[in-house]
Amino acid sequence: MAHPSQLGFQDAASPVMEELLHFHDHALMIVFLISTLVLYIIVAMVTTKLTNMYILDSQEIEIIWTILPAIILILIALPSLRILYLMDEINNPHLTIKAIGHQWYWSYEYTDYKEIAFDSYMVPTQDLAPGQFRLLEVDHRMVVPTEAPVRVLVTAEDVLHSWAVPALGVKMDAVPGRLNQTAFIASRPGVFYGQCSEICGANHSFMPIVVEAVPLKYFQDWSTLMLEDA
Repeated sequence: MAHPSQLGFQDAASPVMEELLHFHDHALMIVFLISTLVLYIIVAMVTTKLTNMYILDSQEIEIIWTILPAIILILIALPSLRILYLMDEINNPHLTIKAIGHQWYWSYEYTDYKEIAFDSYMVPTQDLAPGQFRLLEVDHRMVVPTEAPVRVLVTAEDVLHSWAVPALGVKMDAVPGRLNQTAFIASRPGVFYGQCSEICGANHSFMPIVVEAVPLKYFQDWSTLMLEDA
């Protein structure tokens, strides 16, 4: 998860997030090189007293500074489009979970099981156990198996919400009367935190999301226990 004074992204916990990190580094390097070149040209033109007539009027230079930005934009656009299509790809999910946004908590329904459904509320500060994070911990986590495609159907009951978990590279708007879907694969076990990313009222900051990824065996044990308690 994120920590104070962190400048970069959280560690990737899904293949899509790894691709997003690589694309970020790719685009940032291009921006850095362009900024360096522009800064050098500004400093050179301000400090030098020499004038080159070939720079003041040159068709060759005009052709270069027209074609070069187009090539750079293509180098940025192609990887971006590839990741967009990867994020929309949902093939044979092993598990489907319906996430419903309320003011101000989340409900989860495991649609592959008849009786697994629960509400997920933020744990108040005074009830936190040692090691738990303030404003991020919930009383019931969304448990998913690792290395398995998970589809999340996102909707809302009252106002606009947004179901977002940065480490998994997932962010999907929850719209009342509409069912949006997204998918992810948790590549390693862990607990991943997110928050509602759409301003939804007075307690918008107090409806966190916690996804716990566990190996398949432990997920089967958890689902059996939930069915017994239902």
